[in-house]
Amino acid sequence: MSSYEYHRYKEDVGIMKNMGLDAYRFSISWSRVLPNGKLTGGVNKEGIKYYNNLINELLCNGLKPFVTLFHWDLPQVLEDEYGGFLSPHIINHFQDYVELCYKEFGDRVKHWITLNEPWTYSNGGYAGAGLAPGRCSDWQNLNCTGGDSATEPYLVAHHSLLSHAAAVKVYKDKYQASQKGLIGITLVRVWNFHLLISRFMEPLTSGDYPHSMRSLVGNRLPKFTKEQSKAVMGSFDFLGFNYYTAYYATYAPQHNSVNASYLTDARVNQSSERNGVPIGPKAASDWLYVYPRGIQDLLLYTKKKYDDPLIYVTENGIDEYNDPKLSLEEALNDTQRVDYYYNHLSYLQRAIKDGVNVKGYFAWSLLDNFEWSSGYTVRFGINYVDYNDGHKRYPKVSAHWFKSFLKKY
Repeated sequence: MSSYEYHRYKEDVGIMKNMGLDAYRFSISWSRVLPNGKLTGGVNKEGIKYYNNLINELLCNGLKPFVTLFHWDLPQVLEDEYGGFLSPHIINHFQDYVELCYKEFGDRVKHWITLNEPWTYSNGGYAGAGLAPGRCSDWQNLNCTGGDSATEPYLVAHHSLLSHAAAVKVYKDKYQASQKGLIGITLVRVWNFHLLISRFMEPLTSGDYPHSMRSLVGNRLPKFTKEQSKAVMGSFDFLGFNYYTAYYATYAPQHNSVNASYLTDARVNQSSERNGVPIGPKAASDWLYVYPRGIQDLLLYTKKKYDDPLIYVTENGIDEYNDPKLSLEEALNDTQRVDYYYNHLSYLQRAIKDGVNVKGYFAWSLLDNFEWSSGYTVRFGINYVDYNDGHKRYPKVSAHWFKSFLKKY
């Protein structure tokens, strides 16, 4: 670990402690601990050391580590060898990787998240070309790297669920009794889009995809064996939900194109506006419109539909444009973000009062970051990062607001 990395994580942990935070969610990079993706390729001891030091620093400062094991950073060697999550080979390799993490870090990590947003990963990487590896059908003319939007997103989602189940099984069979931790999965939840919710929640709670999904997709939807169904069903101690926005949804008749696609199978058109009126104020990202009530509706629906699970809100936030013309003082004055968090936390409080079993909340994000295909053009952080001056950190108005808010509670 470089002195720069050491300085940075010490500084960031200090920021969190000063704000009064009591937990930090971060992701372990598969490639950082297993450069070749497999145990047979050797373990990177420096990578293990980095995460050990980070975890220890968090705990010394009163912060609980919530660790995500896969946030879309698939080792390239596994992509090259067999297509990554397109192949069932990924299941055993993922199991080996997560077991290494349990062995190395599980004595101190008490909250594990297997996968982050498997829907986004399967949709964005294999149907719409917005995320790596950028695969989709040629007829979509999206300059993809190959692929089939009618089948591959379903295969990737299926193998993601089986990888998750394998990771949970090895934890429960070999580590949970002694390490006394919890394990779950984080799903992206957009209100109001039932099929998006159920395509993962139904297998996790009933062991199979919803009947509506099977009727729409037909033979292109993979099937669980009896053993796989049993493994997937109930394979979580808690659910993580990432909530940002909501859409209007309307029925869309069967697509006239001869080409089937994951993007049109749901027979739903979703929109951020109705009759020309947006569902809420727009953020910087095109997909993000502010609808705070959605978080309450979503949580109440989940409580009722899926037998009152333990829930952590693992992401919630809003971005602004990275405008180079703004002064630092102007860039720190993120009053829209303060309004966003105030209103979402208010609706979250209502859901809790109505009996939803929410035990934690994570804002996205602590710092401005490289936001996928948007790069550095948008900023999600409650702390400003100066990319032109050594990545110095400055608290935005929202960081001060959070510090004050946490003192009251």
